[in-house]
Amino acid sequence: MRAAEEYRAELAAAHDLGEVTRLARKAAREVTGAQGATFVLREEDSCFYADEDAIAPLWKGQRFPITSCISGWAMLNHQTAVIPDIEQDDRIPLQAYRTTFVRSLAMVPVGEPVSVAAVGAYWSVSRRPLKARVAELERLAALIAEAVDRVGLENAPWAPTFRR
Repeated sequence: MRAAEEYRAELAAAHDLGEVTRLARKAAREVTGAQGATFVLREEDSCFYADEDAIAPLWKGQRFPITSCISGWAMLNHQTAVIPDIEQDDRIPLQAYRTTFVRSLAMVPVGEPVSVAAVGAYWSVSRRPLKARVAELERLAALIAEAVDRVGLENAPWAPTFRR
């Protein structure tokens, strides 16, 4: 597994939001050792699942109301969400997870003071992720936030409508 810091140069060299997005989802999976990872962008009152790296398709390209998904919760509350068992946490919309491999997860907001994105890692078994892995994901989120600030949220390949 790579450490978040090892992605600093790659994220600093990213030319656009699409490149930051691809690096974010790849790095999230590698720093956590997860079976899946996602990068989610905030679009006004919704969450856009911009990219993922997973053992099976999840939600790439889909939008959900910001108040009905865990990435939205992380962004709205500016807090990391660690969910050892998706069936035991009322912040999880179980109907969206039933057909997936996801059984536990960590979701970290990206950006301060306003979260403009979230980066998440998923596991196929119910488990509490190691604190060190969650800390790496949080360090990665800070590096991603720097990259997003530098390249901006405009001109994304999927034409989001952001509001900070």
